[in-house]
Amino acid sequence: MIDINKANEKAIQKVLNAQPFLVGMGIARDVIPGMHENLFLHAGPPITWEKMSGPMRGAVMGALMYEGRANTPEEAEKIAESGEIEFSPCHEYGAVGPMAGVTSPSMPVYIVENREHGNKAFSNMNEGYGKVLRYGAYDEEVLGRLKWFDEELYPLLKKAIELSGGIDMKSMIAQQLQMGDEGHNRNKAGTSLLIRTIAEYVVKTKADHDVLERAFNFMNSNDLFNLNALMASCKATMDAAHGIEGSTLVTVMARNGTEFGIRVSGLGDRWFTGPVQQPDGLYFSGYTAEDANGDIGDSTITETSGIGAFAMASAPAIVQFISGSPDMALEATNEMYEITIAENNAFGIPILDFRGSPTGIDIRKVIETGILPKINTGIAHKNPGVGQVGAGLVTPPMNCFEDALEAFAETLAEA
Repeated sequence: MIDINKANEKAIQKVLNAQPFLVGMGIARDVIPGMHENLFLHAGPPITWEKMSGPMRGAVMGALMYEGRANTPEEAEKIAESGEIEFSPCHEYGAVGPMAGVTSPSMPVYIVENREHGNKAFSNMNEGYGKVLRYGAYDEEVLGRLKWFDEELYPLLKKAIELSGGIDMKSMIAQQLQMGDEGHNRNKAGTSLLIRTIAEYVVKTKADHDVLERAFNFMNSNDLFNLNALMASCKATMDAAHGIEGSTLVTVMARNGTEFGIRVSGLGDRWFTGPVQQPDGLYFSGYTAEDANGDIGDSTITETSGIGAFAMASAPAIVQFISGSPDMALEATNEMYEITIAENNAFGIPILDFRGSPTGIDIRKVIETGILPKINTGIAHKNPGVGQVGAGLVTPPMNCFEDALEAFAETLAEA
């Protein structure tokens, strides 16, 4: 007889005891197990080119041009629809990517090791706000930035991280939550902490002055600089809790712009999907909800691990970016305690007397309460080539959890 509560206790302890460290960087094809020249990873559950949304298509087209396999968007589109490229979720390769999440073979990626459990996770580099590949933009400015990553920023950061001996990401996340971040849409403090931590080692690389100046200017101007490494840290944390028989813990929430998908610890590598929802938020000048694509990205790994919107009470200022009020941020966190298995005391929330963040979504509790996980998110334009148009809040479709619980009941009947 399967004891669900014991299985969930085992799974959540894996989450709470995780020790993610940023230990290095490498080229995707060289460090992501199973990566090869014709494989392009993407955010969310599995999807074909025909069903991809505008921003996902734009990111794939941009990545094909970045890889030198196409010279124009038109050429890239023909290659993408030809069947020459294999598309697969980042999550199925131990990786994550924000928004479109497209990771192609030549891209530099962060390497995060969970030193408690020995597993690793990967994420590409963050380009900043606005017109960027992850939002489906692919013009000369976007591709030029990616080439600068390859030629200058990546080698510098790779060497600096190696010199550091590994950066304790869990401690850094804990600090940023106490400094006004929630770890998903707001990472001002986290970026400052990462720059502060890595600066000594960047300087010790003895790179040319101009190289250092460009690197520090970029890091300082990009409030999301730490996001991708943080996401990989959350992925390394949750992967350690996956595959525990009898556990109803959600280990993945992800969106590809067309479908939202979840995976559950005790249900193996099955995806449970439903249509993505439209974020409710604030739009940049000149854009409205009519311009918006549906929800997209792997960055929901933050909420899955107990931060992001689940820790929004620690970041009341985020409502200036996603709409709402400070009271709404507090209410969002309090509500998430209703659907989670534990509280992560490593991530104390100051306004709640340092109560640990609500951690570990239980599919049973989602169904019992009718409460859906809250998610902070960016908003991409629905057309390829445009980029980010806003930010807001969204929830998953309920049927993901209903279908997962039904499948779980079937496994119990078979046991």
